[in-house]
Amino acid sequence: MDLCNLNDIRALLGRHGFHFSKAMGQNFLIDAAVPQAIAEGSGAEADCGVLEIGPGIGCLTAQLARRAGKVVSVELDKRLLPVLSETMAPYDNVSIVSGDILKLDIPALAAAQFSGLRPLVCANLPYNITTPVLSALIDSGCFESLTVMIQKEVAQRICAAPGTADYGAFSVYMQFYTAPEILFDVPPHCFTPQPKVTSAVLHCPVRQAPPVPVGDRALFFRVVRAAFAMRRKTLLNGLSAAFGSQLDKARLSQVLADCGFPAAVRGETLGLAEFAALTDRLAEQLTG
Repeated sequence: MDLCNLNDIRALLGRHGFHFSKAMGQNFLIDAAVPQAIAEGSGAEADCGVLEIGPGIGCLTAQLARRAGKVVSVELDKRLLPVLSETMAPYDNVSIVSGDILKLDIPALAAAQFSGLRPLVCANLPYNITTPVLSALIDSGCFESLTVMIQKEVAQRICAAPGTADYGAFSVYMQFYTAPEILFDVPPHCFTPQPKVTSAVLHCPVRQAPPVPVGDRALFFRVVRAAFAMRRKTLLNGLSAAFGSQLDKARLSQVLADCGFPAAVRGETLGLAEFAALTDRLAEQLTG
């Protein structure tokens, strides 16, 4: 059975009475070169354990199983479980977990399933949960890298540079914890049914240490959120909205001046180093 052949897919789904769910954002790959390239891009090898989210009928799962020591695939749609039992039967290193990745204890799952293996993530993520899933995976602190197919627009935002229209708080978050890189695009005709948007495969090696020193990470990301909460306003206005109950505008203006920023600087022009410097200076004022 060719899991990317449209006729084989239709026959498989027909046998199991499966119909696509728009609510779950189900689009299955029909270009065999794509899951192969995703699996290769993930760097999965025999000493790796791979967590996959949303395996669908298993076309990427099969490619990962041929490379990794173990693959654990989390599938929310219970209707796909008998389909996966059939398609993954040839692979004794694949385990299917029925559940919602956002409700699972990811560190416990990784510890139980990937003992002695290098844990990676490789998945074709449902577009409607991309941001919370990536955040949950990174916050778990379990994985060496994340390789995901997501909406191209989101991938571009994650990789965006300071001062560009795509740059935002999630860009800073992803670039602080990982070194994201877009590997290649996947056009709509590679799927059935065809989505209305182009996809992209994003490879995110998780950083072993922060790219800039930050004394208080919670404060750092509070500053980042404040900087982007009012994109059309100055950074001073954003900081005033977030920290005005603790520091008046004059002191916040002085903080910006101490960091060497122009008075009318906008938050979206700051990179990681600038946000770190601003955080450290704010911390001094808040605790002083």
